[in-house]
Amino acid sequence: MKRAPRPRVRLAATLAVAATLTSACVASDAGKTDGAKTQKTERGRYTFGLIGNQPAGGAPVDGGTLRIADYAEARSLSPAVTYATGASGGSALAAVYDVLMRYDTAAKKYEPQLAESLRSSGDKRTWTLKLRDGVKFSDGTPLDADAVTASIAWYQQNKGADTALLAPNLAKTEATDDSTVVFTLRNSWATFPAMLAQAPGMIVAPAAYAGKTFEPIGAGPFVLGKYAPQEEMVLKANKNYFKGRPHLDALRFTWPQSDRAKLEALEDGSADLTYMRSPDVVDEAVKAGHPGELTLTGLGNMVVINTRKDRPGADLRVRKAMALALDPELDTERAYNGKGLPGKEIFPPESRLRSQVKPLGVDLDRAKKLLAEAKKDGYDGTVTYMDGTDPVARAKGVVTKAMLERVGFTVKLDLVSSIADRTSKTYVEHDFDISRGAASISESDPYHRLQSVLNSTSYGNPGGYANPEMDALLVRLQAAASDAETQKVLDEVQTLFNDDVPLVNLGASAAFTAWGKKVHGVVPTDEYMTLFGEAWISK
Repeated sequence: MKRAPRPRVRLAATLAVAATLTSACVASDAGKTDGAKTQKTERGRYTFGLIGNQPAGGAPVDGGTLRIADYAEARSLSPAVTYATGASGGSALAAVYDVLMRYDTAAKKYEPQLAESLRSSGDKRTWTLKLRDGVKFSDGTPLDADAVTASIAWYQQNKGADTALLAPNLAKTEATDDSTVVFTLRNSWATFPAMLAQAPGMIVAPAAYAGKTFEPIGAGPFVLGKYAPQEEMVLKANKNYFKGRPHLDALRFTWPQSDRAKLEALEDGSADLTYMRSPDVVDEAVKAGHPGELTLTGLGNMVVINTRKDRPGADLRVRKAMALALDPELDTERAYNGKGLPGKEIFPPESRLRSQVKPLGVDLDRAKKLLAEAKKDGYDGTVTYMDGTDPVARAKGVVTKAMLERVGFTVKLDLVSSIADRTSKTYVEHDFDISRGAASISESDPYHRLQSVLNSTSYGNPGGYANPEMDALLVRLQAAASDAETQKVLDEVQTLFNDDVPLVNLGASAAFTAWGKKVHGVVPTDEYMTLFGEAWISK
């Protein structure tokens, strides 16, 4: 299968030299590699959940501003625009709107937050939500059942990120009285509470979307005070918050460019709390004993493959050759100085969801044979790899090129500086062969992100992978009501994942929300977001 040449961004001469050096460094590897025997990265060094020297409690103190060096700036304070996670401004949104449910990371279950209770029918197809009495939005209007149903309808009409998951599953949302909402689903959905702990559960006031311009009006512990894009966002205490006026006067969000800068801000006292994901920085912060919440996610470092017609990845032999050539240990060593959680399994050994089904290993001889077969049928061996232009992305580009070329691929690098442009090329134009990404599958709800990245009709499946068997497995995972049922399906998902190679996973992710010793009362929740309604700073 010959391909027409495409214009691509070319690397500078220095990067070409680096690629040559890296190729020389890895080219001596040959044959089959058993990851368990050759693993260099230290494992078992992390405990997930609350870690570090947690500050002593005592009586809460009122006053002060919590300074947050956040991972990324929210595109908007509208939950229908910003994908609400801890890595994309979700904690700021949760401060303004709160959430109907929250995930208790210690107890590992969903608990009511703005809601009073949430109960399901035996088949998990009907969920009944009871609201607390007297909860009001910051404009003084009631957060009642009508407001909840209207907010969720507005979220879907405006194509919030989880609409692709809600729309096919949510048959009806009905306010049966002022404080009761009944969700009727088309399919059994055991982890439906996760939706109400994320953006769909951030209820916006009717006045927020009544006019031509969206206004961030919620029932959360804080309200918008000042916003200077790319500089800072200040949220002020909502004195009418349902739990009582927050102890803090304000939250101040800033967005340092690198995780290293975030850690330095925490250590020099210019930030009180931060969120980091870069493996080398996270490792340093954990070893330093900073208190915080360490979160594990699966598919945290993956190579997305475009499986559409006329792309190299349309050929299973090519996909499998890529998978057998890519070595997670080498990738981690070059990009993160050997820090991280490399591995090809969907859920790493540290996960409660880990499978006994082994992932594809590294087998260079087999990769060469598969690629040679594809070349005999007309494929020219060329593949284009897309990533960013920052130093870590460049390092990943160099080592990916080297690992693939050692089995016979010819790799062109397409390094795109703008995240918006990369997103458009990946999710809208589908203009890529392979690219870096992350699905960040949570321990609390594996269905959510697996559905997004592997379902044939999902907007979050940029590679276009489609297999009715995988779709059927995901329906079973959605309905799985016990740990044993969930694990059985996940074992089958890993088996089919090995056979089909919809993408190549190179590792899990350990994300760290770290805070200073004077910070108390922060509450970690779903999607690595943090709730600040009960937070305070000691003197």
